[in-house]
Amino acid sequence: MMRHVLTAAFLSLLAACATPSVMPGPEQTVVIAHRGASGERPEHTLEAYRLAIAQGADYIEPDLVMSADGVLMARHDPWLSDSTDIAARPGFAGRKRTLTGPEGQTLTDWWTFDFTAAELKTLRAKQVRDGRSKSYDGLYDIPTFDEIIALAKRDGAARGRVVGLYPETKWPAEHIAAGLDMAAAMVDALTAAGLDGPDANVFIQSFEPEILKTLSKRIETPRVQLVFPRDWQPGAHANIPLAEIATYAQGVGPYKSLLIDPDTGAPTGYAAEARALGLAVHTWTFRDDDKPDWAATPEEEIRAALAAGATGFFTDFPATGRRVVESP
Repeated sequence: MMRHVLTAAFLSLLAACATPSVMPGPEQTVVIAHRGASGERPEHTLEAYRLAIAQGADYIEPDLVMSADGVLMARHDPWLSDSTDIAARPGFAGRKRTLTGPEGQTLTDWWTFDFTAAELKTLRAKQVRDGRSKSYDGLYDIPTFDEIIALAKRDGAARGRVVGLYPETKWPAEHIAAGLDMAAAMVDALTAAGLDGPDANVFIQSFEPEILKTLSKRIETPRVQLVFPRDWQPGAHANIPLAEIATYAQGVGPYKSLLIDPDTGAPTGYAAEARALGLAVHTWTFRDDDKPDWAATPEEEIRAALAAGATGFFTDFPATGRRVVESP
């Protein structure tokens, strides 16, 4: 009996020590709904996520900010004027203030961390990009992360598949300055939902390495470092070296010009270098209404990124992404 107990304990130890790869193979290319189906509905609303799931997204992406009372909520940025109707709310008029953002920009706006979750819930979302339908403006509120998790589980189960989550932590350093611990809130939310393991179909992404390094010590959920060309100059190297990223993350999220030449769509070799380090490569962002001149169709641009070595991609139009993956 004791030998069986020791054998079971040894196998459990091996399982605990094993580090499963999150590197998708070519047959596992993932479609990530950028802010939900944001090309057709106001971004970061339950309706945008619901539509994305219906269109076949493998993952839905909530950008996360925090309310004054510590609730994780979905907005692309912690300011509110461009994505909600807050400017039309007289009761909030006096709560505008000026902050300096992570890239040194000075912005005067209303900020999520100055409002309680209940106050933020009274706002209504609107389309942020010109040229897209405004017919859904004013219909949907700002969802909490918990609501998004519940939606993914419920709609995924109804469709007989797992819908992954791809949360991004927005401005974590500024949240700390406001007295809000985003890393702790992320750990608590994912742990409560049973999504804190390496196989939970969740990736946590951020532009800020420090929060990913902090999370690496607190949670096993895979982490992805977002990167862009230095100073946004064409042909520039990424702002964070791949070898450094590989020490604390399981994936890299490069802006697409790092992966493919913006003028021709030719591969740059970046994805091959990342994959050699064992990193997943999830590139961003593909939009049906904003394709490069060299691509005859939105699908052609996505196919170029996949040919260059991307293992997943963010798109505002998940239906288009699904078509590409199913008919490469």
